Amino acid sequence: MNWSALEALISGVNKYSTVFGRVWLSMVFVFRVMVFVVAAQRVWGDDSKDFVCNTAQPGCNNVCYDSIFPISHIRLWALQLIFVTCPSLMVVGHVKYREKKDSQYTTSHHGKHLYANPGKKRGGLWWTYLASLIFKAGFDAGFLYILYHVYDGYDMPRLSKCSLEPCPNTVDCFISRPTEKKIFTLFMVISSAVCILMCLCEMIYLICKRVHKLIKRRNEVERRLFAESHEMAPLAAPRSELRSKSSIRVDPTASVQDLTEEKRPPEKQKIAA
Repeated sequence: MNWSALEALISGVNKYSTVFGRVWLSMVFVFRVMVFVVAAQRVWGDDSKDFVCNTAQPGCNNVCYDSIFPISHIRLWALQLIFVTCPSLMVVGHVKYREKKDSQYTTSHHGKHLYANPGKKRGGLWWTYLASLIFKAGFDAGFLYILYHVYDGYDMPRLSKCSLEPCPNTVDCFISRPTEKKIFTLFMVISSAVCILMCLCEMIYLICKRVHKLIKRRNEVERRLFAESHEMAPLAAPRSELRSKSSIRVDPTASVQDLTEEKRPPEKQKIAA
């Protein structure tokens, strides 16, 4: 398997990822792929050759080995890494599709762009990225369950008993370097668990960020509608409107008698005269 080519391909999604996505990518290729290629294959390389049972019955060793190791750790982890890294290709492929679509739109619309940034997680790309995270976390969790279910845990016993045919009776079988294999098994399990945690953190971050944007957009729309429907009215009416049309300007030099006579009706003024 050409892991360098796979790393170069998957690393293209790194520029579309968040901080959690970059940590996930580092965990996959530094703590899982590198350990798998450099150390794990050598640890399990002599697995079947050094597997010994205390019997000389032909075929007993092979039957017992197949019973104790129904799935090879190396092949299971290789399959796990392939399934886990493939969902990232969904994001890369979607971005490439958007770039091609934007290029065609620019050509037919005289330089205008369909997407301001084809790699921006908006619209359908946001859902594609979220789906890739769900698939990655689901595949890792599924393979961890398979490993736990097949081997009854993540332990590597030194001694295993086998009573399958053609073994004459219950025989003792010994695994080579069980402590070393147990350490690498736990290391790969913990690395997978951390990758699942990073995927979950990134999903929560993306969902919270999306909800925050929706709430902010909704508040802006409500604020705009409120401002349009409640335009500010004049705080006070003009002085000319406050004055009564029947108001009389009083001469400050006039006497009280003159003022009372001015207020009388014309008929009473004549009688008084």
